[in-house]
Amino acid sequence: MGYWPAKIPALLNIILMLGYCTIDAIISGQMLSAVNGGTMSIAVGIVVVQIVCCVVTVFGMKFFHIYERFAWIPQLLVLFVLIGSAAPYFDASTQSVGETSAIIAANRLSFFSLCLYVPNSWGAAASDFYVYYPENTSRRKIFGLTLIGIWTAFTLVYMLGIGLATGMASHPAWEEASLVSTGALIVAGYGPLGGFGLFCAVIVALGVISNSIPGTYSAALGCQVLGRYGKKVPRYVWSIVLIVIQLVLALAGREHLMLIISNFVALMGYWMQFMVFIVLMEHLAFRRVKSGGIGFDWSKWEDKTYLPVGYAALASFLLGWVGAILGMYQVWYTGPLAVLAGPSDVGVWVGSGFTIISYLPLRWAELKFVGR
Repeated sequence: MGYWPAKIPALLNIILMLGYCTIDAIISGQMLSAVNGGTMSIAVGIVVVQIVCCVVTVFGMKFFHIYERFAWIPQLLVLFVLIGSAAPYFDASTQSVGETSAIIAANRLSFFSLCLYVPNSWGAAASDFYVYYPENTSRRKIFGLTLIGIWTAFTLVYMLGIGLATGMASHPAWEEASLVSTGALIVAGYGPLGGFGLFCAVIVALGVISNSIPGTYSAALGCQVLGRYGKKVPRYVWSIVLIVIQLVLALAGREHLMLIISNFVALMGYWMQFMVFIVLMEHLAFRRVKSGGIGFDWSKWEDKTYLPVGYAALASFLLGWVGAILGMYQVWYTGPLAVLAGPSDVGVWVGSGFTIISYLPLRWAELKFVGR
């Protein structure tokens, strides 16, 4: 995207990761509090989770890989336990909400859009982790493992969330728990298992750390990418600073801020698709053709004289946001195209279309008149 325009997605990625990690901290705190019957405050639970996250993040990705090599096993097991415990209360006959079939279709499209750009939000952080792979690693292998991993993980938790939501209507205990917090609802799903269920809930709460660690790590690297002054500060220092920010946000907003942050990170989800399409088109339409399939000199990743100036990328990125605003259906704003669509959230689709259509001719012109 060019040296200077690339600072925009770097900054947006920092904000996005901070938002998601703050939500993780609040939910974990809610679950730990619910496990203790409310005798332990949500604040204490948040502090516990952030301390563990800080320790792992500070030591870097090598330590995280060791941690993650085994951490996913108990997480997967307790999620399957949750399915067995809560599934009898799931109501597959629950009807979709909407006065007409058109409104139902619009609501489904909005949910599908949300399901798309939430996992795609990791796109800006992907390079932070893939750089640890050997250079000769198969691209197909990386693509396949990434697709399968994200697809199965998100599908599992999406279906669990939908199941818990459908069970609230017929199971009063779940409805009461949901009024306390989202974390309390998850703990209520383990209710039939008694003490063992509480143990499983603790494992789930601590497992959220596995999501916060890579987000914090990526945000710390983003702070260094913002400029030479940011790079002078060691990564582990940025990790500690970001953990403190997450802790403050989670503690200050554990009662009301979570909903605001949830709505905000949903709003932030649009830009990722625009950046992905810009990078993809640059790679396929210009770099591979121009360089005979080689494309990039990675040793010049921050050389201003080698990188594109970024006029085309910046213009297409901003045009993508114009499309997103026209098509977004969010708590704070509904765009005119979203109204025509149902209303439905079509911001990611319209914005991506604006980006794709504009980037190719703009980049061609940039190469022709600027030369890089």
